[in-house]
Amino acid sequence: MGMGYMILAGMIMLASWLVSSRLKSKFEEYSKLHLQNGMSGAEIAEKMLADNGIRDVRVISTPGQLTDHYNPVDKTVNLSEAVYNQRNAAAAAVAAHECGHAVQHAVGYQWLTMRSQLVPIVNVASSYMQWILLAGILMIKTFPSLLLIGIVIFAATTLFSIVTLPVEYDASNRALAWLENKRMLTQQEQAGAKDALKWAARTYVVAALGSIATLLYYISIYMGGRRE
Repeated sequence: MGMGYMILAGMIMLASWLVSSRLKSKFEEYSKLHLQNGMSGAEIAEKMLADNGIRDVRVISTPGQLTDHYNPVDKTVNLSEAVYNQRNAAAAAVAAHECGHAVQHAVGYQWLTMRSQLVPIVNVASSYMQWILLAGILMIKTFPSLLLIGIVIFAATTLFSIVTLPVEYDASNRALAWLENKRMLTQQEQAGAKDALKWAARTYVVAALGSIATLLYYISIYMGGRRE
């Protein structure tokens, strides 16, 4: 493994840790900022869906932490227990963000459609990708095409990471615009929700950069093997 890649990988790992730590601290901070309107995350989500004319999406509670997501298959906004029940700026931000994905689905947002189409490919790729890449590196001199196959598979997961960026940023923008336009939050609460979502989005940026860097590393191994 080249020294240059090790340094780059270390930098990305450090950035990921810093962003994740900052995100955790931000959510802890804004979890203490209680909403003056007294609404829970679930109530925020239900109102945002209703205001956007979405009647066929259910808001449900899901176990665990950071398990919040929108499922386009069964049309459910899944909120972690804390977000579902709590009445603070962090819960409002997460609930509105996940509803932002539901709005994307309802209006046919093209980046969400593309990401949904990539999901089954990425699920299959994730099961075999590491083994194919490892075998490809070990057999680079005798069977370089195997590494190329692994690179193509890894490229699909990288594409998924890249496509995820506009999907996540757009969902946050929709959430914040709705919260502001409907005057759901006070100025302080709105600022907290915006800050929390900003740091959440940065985790996807770091993940995408890491995936791109790793893809380039595998490509460099393949090209080096071809030249030898």
